[in-house]
Amino acid sequence: MRRFRFGMALPVACAALLLAGCGGGASTPQTLSAPVTDEVRGEADGAPEEAAAAPRESTRQGRSVTSGVEVARQERQVIYVARLSVRVKEVAAAAQRAKQFVASTGGHLAKEESRSGDRGGGSATLEFKVPPARYSEVLTALGRDLGEQISLTQGTEDVTLRVADVESRLASARQSLDSLRALLKKAGTIGEVLQVEREISAREADLESLQAQQKELAGQVGMATLTLRLVGPRAVVADPSAQPPGFLGGLAAGWAALVMFGKVALTVLGAVLPWLAVVVPLVAFPVVAVRRRRRRRTPSAPPSAPEPPSTPEPPSAPAPQAP
Repeated sequence: MRRFRFGMALPVACAALLLAGCGGGASTPQTLSAPVTDEVRGEADGAPEEAAAAPRESTRQGRSVTSGVEVARQERQVIYVARLSVRVKEVAAAAQRAKQFVASTGGHLAKEESRSGDRGGGSATLEFKVPPARYSEVLTALGRDLGEQISLTQGTEDVTLRVADVESRLASARQSLDSLRALLKKAGTIGEVLQVEREISAREADLESLQAQQKELAGQVGMATLTLRLVGPRAVVADPSAQPPGFLGGLAAGWAALVMFGKVALTVLGAVLPWLAVVVPLVAFPVVAVRRRRRRRTPSAPPSAPEPPSTPEPPSAPAPQAP
């Protein structure tokens, strides 16, 4: 039994030694690693920093490139429009003062319409062109110094995109015209010359239209439009906000339209009636004369002869009967 146990223990011990050797060999890479020096650690730690610094450096370079580009800011192109109503003691004197004041600010009078009225019922409408820089000053002064301000309506329109679009189309039209004129010099046949000339005429028409639009926009932007209405102390001014809304407002508007139509119709009738008094007799007299002449020329029909009396017919003999 002892021999058997010893014989069994010897192989078991050998197997255990072999397993221990295999386990030590597997752990050799972890325990027998070479010592890490400071230089190697510095290189290993520096690699990620350089990798992280690369995008930062590229970002800095990108910023430096884009920061050197300056975006041109286009000034806003705005149209100012205002309507101002003022009640004054004397319409003519107030209109003269308004003209002088606007002229002193660099503006000018574009349109004037006046209506005279008895006992302070007159009115005047003045349209001024005012520099945008003095627009607020002029508007405040006219509403404060001339008399009692009744109403004020202001509006603005930003036309920056329209101005930029017209300028871009103008540049394209000029380039197209230059190309067509250069092509006209190279045309070899009459047909080519005529075709190019037609294209040039069409482009020139478009160019003139764009130039007119640009001039109109420049005039509207360069000078604000202020419409000043001056009314006398007894003039009746219709306030749109005072009109009742809904059915009553529609009824009032319809009645006002009917009255206006009646006035216009009577005015037209009064203007036409003197002409009718002259034209109708001139046209009716020849017509009546021609009809009378026709009646005289046509002969009268002869009287019809009396019809002869009808004679009674003899009675017919009876037909013979057969035996």
